[in-house]
Amino acid sequence: MTRLVLVPLDDVVVFPNMNVTLTVEVGDAERVLLVPKHDGEYARVGTVAEVTDRVRLPGGGQAVALQGLHRGIAGAATTDARGQLLVEVDEQPDVTPEDPRVRELETEYRAVVEEILELRGDDGRIQAFVRSIREPGALADTSGYSPELTFEQKLELLEAVDVRERLELALAMQRERLSLMQLRQRIRDDVNAGMEEQQREFLLRRQMESIRKELGEDDQSVVDEYRTKIAESGMPDPVREQAERELARFERMGESSPEAGVIRNYLDWLLAVPWGTRSEDVLDPERTRLVLDEDHAGLDDVKERIVEYIAVAKLRRERGIEVDKRAGAILTLIGPPGTGKTSIGESIARAMGREFVRMSLGGVRDEAEIRGHRRTYIGALPGRLVRALRDAGAMNPVILLDEVDKVGADWRGDPSAALLEVLDPAQNATFRDHYLDVEVDLSQVVFIATANIAETIPGPLLDRMEVIRFDGYTPDEKAAIARGYLWPRQRERAGLREDEASITDEALAVVVAEYTREAGVRQLERELGTILRKTATSVAAGRVEAPVTVDVAAVREALGRQKFFREAAERTAVPGVATGLAVNATGGDVLFVEATAVGGGEKLVLTGQLGDVMKESAQIAMSAVRSHADALGIDDQAFERSFHLHVPAGAIPKDGPSAGVTMATAIASLLSGRPVRHTVGMTGELTLQGRVLPIGGIKQKVLAAHAAGLTDVVLPERNRADLDDVPEHVREEMAFHPVMSLDEVLEIALEPKPITHVTL
Repeated sequence: MTRLVLVPLDDVVVFPNMNVTLTVEVGDAERVLLVPKHDGEYARVGTVAEVTDRVRLPGGGQAVALQGLHRGIAGAATTDARGQLLVEVDEQPDVTPEDPRVRELETEYRAVVEEILELRGDDGRIQAFVRSIREPGALADTSGYSPELTFEQKLELLEAVDVRERLELALAMQRERLSLMQLRQRIRDDVNAGMEEQQREFLLRRQMESIRKELGEDDQSVVDEYRTKIAESGMPDPVREQAERELARFERMGESSPEAGVIRNYLDWLLAVPWGTRSEDVLDPERTRLVLDEDHAGLDDVKERIVEYIAVAKLRRERGIEVDKRAGAILTLIGPPGTGKTSIGESIARAMGREFVRMSLGGVRDEAEIRGHRRTYIGALPGRLVRALRDAGAMNPVILLDEVDKVGADWRGDPSAALLEVLDPAQNATFRDHYLDVEVDLSQVVFIATANIAETIPGPLLDRMEVIRFDGYTPDEKAAIARGYLWPRQRERAGLREDEASITDEALAVVVAEYTREAGVRQLERELGTILRKTATSVAAGRVEAPVTVDVAAVREALGRQKFFREAAERTAVPGVATGLAVNATGGDVLFVEATAVGGGEKLVLTGQLGDVMKESAQIAMSAVRSHADALGIDDQAFERSFHLHVPAGAIPKDGPSAGVTMATAIASLLSGRPVRHTVGMTGELTLQGRVLPIGGIKQKVLAAHAAGLTDVVLPERNRADLDDVPEHVREEMAFHPVMSLDEVLEIALEPKPITHVTL
């Protein structure tokens, strides 16, 4: 321990190797301890300093020049006879450890400090000073020279006696300084760059104005160009007035105004609408029907409606009757996927000699997609309808609104509500887009909407549509479509010529019946594509030589095992199983209702993911059969047990009242022991009194029964008129039994004699 004079330093920290001059009285002491002091508190560690010179000041005062030597830890303090404060000091000269980490820290510290000095614009003298320091402890103490460090940070650095710890602390502080300086530098650079960019843009704009003026392309030339385009556009008078008002604003503001770009975009969109352009209709009903028949088989309802539209337009033109803006054609084609709803839109446009534009509405949730955005928004655009007119280049195109049943709604609005005006012939002559904010006449547009189901289309929107239902194709129609359209298209895609591949009628019938079960023809086309690709592979590999005829054996080799079976005969061979007819989003279908008796308790168990309406139908069917037990020869004791009703497949949700007669027939078959005829399919709603009520989807259900090989269909009497919609050749191949009561259903559906081995 060494006893030294204590010199307090208020809010000042002196490090070893620093030179300072202080106006203090230290007597004849050769060394002193400089201790930082803050708010009356002394630091634990100070700097042992050597008195290098004593200077007498004017007025009798004295100053001493001091040089820091090393750190010292202050201990007990006493006062000598002259009143000087002496303190016991544990001197701590730096000891450089033999540690590779210290060398790494030293190198990194030098690099950070040099980067700081470079940012500060050092002339090299301070860098040379830092490079001259060899001891790591003294190197860390150079941070004490930094004016950016606070008193607390410098004190913390002074109290770090261990050299490695001091280097780590100094490095962390200098890194923080560097990050702050780099941030400030970036901010300065950004500000300077922004100012330079503005100045550069200003100068370039001035130069551009001068160049354009020399070339005769100044603002006045742009205004004259717009004025000429407006005059030649064929705009209605209200639209022309709006365009001229915006052009006058643009002329007053000039090209350099921030608003000029917005006005120019608006004028460009106004001019992009083909106001005075219309396609010349081909008003020939016979030709129209021929074109439609060339592109699509069947679909007579749609074709007749288009021919009617053309015929009416032809008569009105020949007789000089003005066009009625409220007599637009708005057709909605509703049916299963793959039935040709989308593709017929293009055929209609070709038949009418009009342009065709397709708008897919599936998943659209923003009302602005239809009406456009208001011009106050950045990046605003007109709605899809205005863009469709621009793309068509005419005011009377055929616009296909695809998947209109899948339009969504959220906080951005309801697009289906915006379509109310578009699809109303009484209103769409004055349709107003939010962006253009002028009336656009859509009365000459032929709108064709497509949907898979009508239930998800809002009622007010559906009320404005002329609905034509697509009920799917019969097997014969599918075979005709496959031979006339699908096979040639897939053959071309497979790279085969017409004379290189053909298919027999028997093979085509097998593909339709055993490898597809759908209302449309998409899966059929995929299967034909598979056959032709395998054929093309064999031809390319040299395994076969063209021409190739695809027969039934080739179909089975290409497509593998049979995928769909006619299982009505096997399923209904035992009592308690009845064949019902159903309809869903993909068309008609055949379903089986299975009934069995289990245990006691008089309960009715229902399985197969049945909806509430279908569950109620099952309970009604049970009660109706029980009320007809005497006529069926069923003992009342047979009902004193639980019954289980199941409708496969269990993974598919089912609902609706039309399975009532099928459930009652299954229960009656189970209890009477009489199987259901395997050729019979049935549909109809049942009441407690046993009356059979009408249902919907007769055509789809009959087509499904025909495809499944059923020959007899039991349906409600009040649906007899719906059989007119069924294709004639299907009606000729099947027998229909309109009924009014459950007794009639059971008389037709059940075998006359029970199976003797069935027990309950």
